[in-house]
Amino acid sequence: MINRRRFLGYGLGLGGMGLGASLGLVGCQKPAETAAEGAASAAAPTGGGKVVNVYNWTEYISDQLLKDFTAETGIEVIYSTFDSNEAMYAKLKLMNGSGDYDVVFPGTDFVDKMRKEAMLEPLDHAKLTNFGNLGKTFINAPFDPENKYSIPYLWGSSGIAVNTQRIDKATITTWNDLWKPEYEGRVMLMNDLRDVFTMSLLTLGYNGSTRDPEHIRQAYEKLTTLMPNVRTFNSDAPRMPFMEGETYLGLAWNGEVIMAQDQGMPELDFVYPKEGAIMWMDNMVIPKNAKNRDNAYKFIDFILRPKYSAMLSEEIGYGSPNEAAKKEMPPELANNAIVYPPAELLKHAMFREDVGDDTMALYQKYWDRLKVDM
Repeated sequence: MINRRRFLGYGLGLGGMGLGASLGLVGCQKPAETAAEGAASAAAPTGGGKVVNVYNWTEYISDQLLKDFTAETGIEVIYSTFDSNEAMYAKLKLMNGSGDYDVVFPGTDFVDKMRKEAMLEPLDHAKLTNFGNLGKTFINAPFDPENKYSIPYLWGSSGIAVNTQRIDKATITTWNDLWKPEYEGRVMLMNDLRDVFTMSLLTLGYNGSTRDPEHIRQAYEKLTTLMPNVRTFNSDAPRMPFMEGETYLGLAWNGEVIMAQDQGMPELDFVYPKEGAIMWMDNMVIPKNAKNRDNAYKFIDFILRPKYSAMLSEEIGYGSPNEAAKKEMPPELANNAIVYPPAELLKHAMFREDVGDDTMALYQKYWDRLKVDM
């Protein structure tokens, strides 16, 4: 199974939402699959009684959280996993509102898509007493105004990784710096068409989730001029071309930089480009006709407690949207500039939105052409 970190290299789309406050980022390596996940991943959803049927990414929950939830509430968690947003969406679509899952964890673009297709239950915020713990940055986003259908879970970002022994970090401030001729053959890009195109679109002053064919064409044309600088595409482990000395700078997840530092490369640093970092966020939703709705609310509200939001961030390795959770984190995490950057670095950052199948096909056409002609 592909876990959430590794999946991020396989074609996620981003764009559209400005961020105006400090965001929580972290990207340490995820733990091995928990015992609860391993036992429950193949379990069939159950209806009625003291259960909640959860459908989440592989390696994307805390085993201790699940145990504590059941111990406190008496509600058994029937935990199943998926390895892509597309797989999750296709399964729920096939179920056609059967209500067999009570809590599901889609990305922002799929929240947008699923709410428009009436696949989600509207949320009763009165049943979510811990909703107020969420930072204002993460709520009332364009993909789900007023959080009528979704609750933020975990998030991360893409920016510029820089080997500070090779390049003065102060000289890297914008996505356009990747195009500098002195970096010929030393740039790494992730193997993610939407991240790469979003980066190019931002340098042109366009929205990262544009559907305008002319904007997309121009982004492609600009990317063709970057190709002499590109040494490799890598989304499986983007830190490795840096650690092996192949590349000096490039498009990477903030979490990969943290991992590289932990693994003996403290000189690798992270820059939030002035045009905007590229953000992703996963969310908790209740599918249409969920059979254990009250238990679903209890499960979501339990996760929103500061203690457990902090536990998720520490164990799984991504940023928590829960502002109150920061007080529960160790100082080395809460005070890490890559993890919690100043607000001004993120004022132009954005979350992904659904661009539709036709537009994705256009992106894919240009992406294939870009890599063939490289």
